Amino acid sequence: MIADSYSGFLPRMFEWVQNTLEAHKHDRRSVESFGFRRLPVYFTKTLLAETSVVIVDRPPFPPVSAWGLSEFATFEAHPAGAITFLDTYFITPRAAANESVHFHELIHVIQWQELGFTDFMMLYVAGILEHGYLDAPLEKMAYEHERRFELGGMEYAVAEAVRREATALLRA
Repeated sequence: MIADSYSGFLPRMFEWVQNTLEAHKHDRRSVESFGFRRLPVYFTKTLLAETSVVIVDRPPFPPVSAWGLSEFATFEAHPAGAITFLDTYFITPRAAANESVHFHELIHVIQWQELGFTDFMMLYVAGILEHGYLDAPLEKMAYEHERRFELGGMEYAVAEAVRREATALLRA
């Protein structure tokens, strides 16, 4: 598997994520504090209360090029509106007002919960390398659920669906 050759960067990535979360611990607020009307219909109160959001001008991205992973240089340089690490996502002020962006990032939080650090990172890396960003399985899953949310269709058990889909990716 492609991602296997990238497993050596996991300890450095784990340390970077922990340091980044620690550096922003006083800037965190709960998703629940945004008072979005529709998110509580799709996600549990616990998830919305325990997931943290940090509003930043530019979401942090690990310095993977400096770590020798130059194949991610363009991805690293691309300014994202939001990025999720574990139970926290970083979001720009503009994106912070968009309930759909929060929905998308909550999908990633559930993926992190279900897969854990190592499996999430390995699936994410492999997905980007094999399919590109938009078609990477974890991103594709988040965008598909986000589209369903935006269409305003029938309410469904989002977390259960994401957990099932994420687990299936591990078996594929």
